[in-house]
Amino acid sequence: MKFSYAMLPDYPLTESLASIKLADELGLYAVYAADEPWHKDLWLLFAAAAANTSQIRLGPSVSAVTLREPSLIAQAAATLDELTNGRAEVVLGSGNFGVLAQYKIDWTKTKPLTRVKEAVGVVRTLLDEGAITHDGEFYRYEGLFTFARPVQERLPVKIGAMRGPKSFQAAGELSDGVHHALSYSRGAYDYLVEHFKTGAERAGKDWQSLDIGAWVVFAVGPDSAAAKEAARSMVGLYASAMPAEQLERNGVDPADMSPIIQAIGNGDLAKAIEMTTPEITEKLSLAGTPDEVRAKIESDIAPTGVNHMICAITDPGLVKSFTGRDLEGVPDVNGQLRLIHDELMPAFK
Repeated sequence: MKFSYAMLPDYPLTESLASIKLADELGLYAVYAADEPWHKDLWLLFAAAAANTSQIRLGPSVSAVTLREPSLIAQAAATLDELTNGRAEVVLGSGNFGVLAQYKIDWTKTKPLTRVKEAVGVVRTLLDEGAITHDGEFYRYEGLFTFARPVQERLPVKIGAMRGPKSFQAAGELSDGVHHALSYSRGAYDYLVEHFKTGAERAGKDWQSLDIGAWVVFAVGPDSAAAKEAARSMVGLYASAMPAEQLERNGVDPADMSPIIQAIGNGDLAKAIEMTTPEITEKLSLAGTPDEVRAKIESDIAPTGVNHMICAITDPGLVKSFTGRDLEGVPDVNGQLRLIHDELMPAFK
């Protein structure tokens, strides 16, 4: 089981760079960040981090192909790969529904999975060959070339998937792995792996050799109640992007989330947090003491075939930035990275 840090690059940049350096020193597999306009630019941040790190992998999870043209994703990824001497990777997706709405894009009319599948082919071709001629439904090129070349023989291109089953099958068939955001139950991970395996086997791949990532809202600390309260502060913000099918697979009635999502849409985060019950928080986050988090991974995640924990760390600074709430008793990002290294990683070697 690999462990990675999914960061929101919204802290002061010096702090983000220090956390990336620490994650590198602690031996985490990767640092990922969302490639969307709500946050500071991850490509610039990771370029700055390249010189101060030696082993950790860096890249977007996810980069939205509705907003960023895939040939430019390939260019940026190849450039980052050279800067890091072969440590870049990319995870592609259709985009955050909330962000797309602010661009006045109706995601239901974007053919999200078809678009992502085509974009994977575009990025893969440019990374492997340095040029592309393609006449597709969404992307068209005639002899487009780039001098941005990756160092790795095969820079990993993965798919960020949430709905399924076709999205999970596509990830197994067409890409180097899947990052499954915001699932927490044994049933949801069994569903992911079942369909991911189907896609991989259709392409003649060994599915267990691919990256199967669980992207989770995460908070860990010695005070269980404080860690869960940190997660509760952010669950609604993340869950607002979850389709109804995914909520149901995690044991949450979409009707229970509806008023929370409505409050977020109205800008009333305090009300949204108030309506996010401990029961919903428990179902839609991985939070608590190191022993509690370890037990959850051991019972509900690792046995399914998931081989990569992608921890979207929630700490007091992040909660303060997004909600204005002051939280006590929860370690900061660096403290939680150390707990992941000290208490979780040794249990899953």
